[in-house]
Amino acid sequence: MRNTSLEVLQGRIGYHFKDLYLLECALTHTSFANEQKIHRYKDYERLEFLGDAVLEMVSSAFLYNEYPDKREGELTKIRASLVCEPSLADCARHLGLPALLRLGKGEEASGGREKESILCDVVEAVIGAMYLDCGKIEPPRQFIMKYILSDRDRAFFYDSKSMLQEWAQGFGGTLRYEILGESGPEHCKTYKTGVFLGNKLLGTGEGRSKKAAEQQAAYAGIKKVRSGKA
Repeated sequence: MRNTSLEVLQGRIGYHFKDLYLLECALTHTSFANEQKIHRYKDYERLEFLGDAVLEMVSSAFLYNEYPDKREGELTKIRASLVCEPSLADCARHLGLPALLRLGKGEEASGGREKESILCDVVEAVIGAMYLDCGKIEPPRQFIMKYILSDRDRAFFYDSKSMLQEWAQGFGGTLRYEILGESGPEHCKTYKTGVFLGNKLLGTGEGRSKKAAEQQAAYAGIKKVRSGKA
């Protein structure tokens, strides 16, 4: 069953590993690696380190060519939005990575399978594993372009709350964020938040913290504004 799931994952990412062990390690959290008696699998931390460097290089080259008139500071800010933790966590969920993670019992119990920090790390580890397996930049570059850099609106994620606030002020209005619901156990709650201009709902978002949910809601609101539907 595990190998079947990994075959499905490889089909999704558009790359089939010659050394499947690298992909297995990319999906292995430190907590699981430490609990193994035979230490069969290494954790993903070294692969994440490599994948982070590959992601930075590919995204930097993309933005350098995409925005020839922007200064270094602006490019850095856009890159931070495109490859931020929520963005990479969304990518992980889209690929079905949460279900494939190897977690220790404690991390599993604390909701580690949905922690954005872990999901972000795993995406970078998969990129690192892909690069090691093929020894070339092109396969991971194609993956990054398709799943991480394809949503250009992500460039506004980092500043979405302040951008939405500026837009609202142009209307002489005031934004307010309201918790619409909570789910999950006390130690691992998911918050659903809405952002309103007056009584008008501009966007909703979910996150493991109220702050993360607000950021997601603001991002949804920015996308609505940019589409002309607000």
